Amino acid sequence: MPTPPKPVIMLESEKKSHRTKREIEQRKKGEAALQTGKKLTERPEVKENPVAHKEFQRLNGLLKTIGKNDALYTGIINRYCLLYAECQEAEQRREEFRRGIDELREERKQDGIKASEYFGMLDRMQKNINTLDSLCTTKRRMMLDIEKECVMTIASALRSIPKKPEKEEEQDPMAALLARRRA
Repeated sequence: MPTPPKPVIMLESEKKSHRTKREIEQRKKGEAALQTGKKLTERPEVKENPVAHKEFQRLNGLLKTIGKNDALYTGIINRYCLLYAECQEAEQRREEFRRGIDELREERKQDGIKASEYFGMLDRMQKNINTLDSLCTTKRRMMLDIEKECVMTIASALRSIPKKPEKEEEQDPMAALLARRRA
């Protein structure tokens, strides 16, 4: 996949582009047309969740740095932050079950829990861990899809900006002369 064209801000900061002023002006207009002019906003459910809020603040800062903290991305970024928080919560619960298994092993050594009781509890805890792992995997896959989509959206937005200005239609001089005579 070819690399997408550089945004105008980058071209201007490098001060070494082969693009003409006219091309750069057209790219500026094209990039401006892809922005709503409104800032990215945090939804209430993200604001209430401390982990999601922190992730939103981090992403908003990064997007602001590259000039992409546009309201157009509000739904995607808020959804991503909630998935991130849910994944963190599931990982914490999984760790609790792992600590529970360690405690159960220690208890069996000390108190001599019956084998059938021990293995039954161990089996249930391991099933819970496996369920949480599959939940995390699903959420991570969704997060990766969102990450790819965001990057692809930005890249395709940049690719949709014409690299060269449209040429004014050149007419054949003879056709222009005939058109004037008819009029």
